[in-house]
Amino acid sequence: MCQRADDALAAFADLGGDVVVKPLFGSEGRGVLRVSDPDLAWRTFRTLEQTGCVLYLQRFVPHPGWDLRVFLLGGCVLAAMRRCGGADWRTNVARGGRAEAVRPTAEEERLALAAADAIDAPIAGVDLLKDDDGQMLVLEVNTVPGWRALAAASSIDVAAAVVDWLASHPP
Repeated sequence: MCQRADDALAAFADLGGDVVVKPLFGSEGRGVLRVSDPDLAWRTFRTLEQTGCVLYLQRFVPHPGWDLRVFLLGGCVLAAMRRCGGADWRTNVARGGRAEAVRPTAEEERLALAAADAIDAPIAGVDLLKDDDGQMLVLEVNTVPGWRALAAASSIDVAAAVVDWLASHPP
């Protein structure tokens, strides 16, 4: 994360010249873009700097066409889904991907729980992605995760589970 285009260009190089640029606040893959051309990186980062945006870059991770969303509630896995890519590299259901309910492995559960715990998030959608070496990586921890696709895929009333949990854990 940075605020200056020059810093983003240095990060672009450090991250291998193939990055995902994300808005700090967003959902459903909107505003997320992949940049792998140095000239496009220069133009993109300069434009974002001029509009006062924070530049948030991640190394692009080649993947098998799917990722895993693990929905955590109060330190437990409520449900998980595999999101299979749609028309491009993004796997978001809102962008044409499809969701299927899955049971995460013990290692995937451990990784998701540790990621949410690291930021003290009792409610979280943790996105995991397997890289080319087969290592599972944490892409992000969503503290306000969408759940429509998860509810449809898993047949779990996620909204009711969240409300019940909140009612039994007042601030």
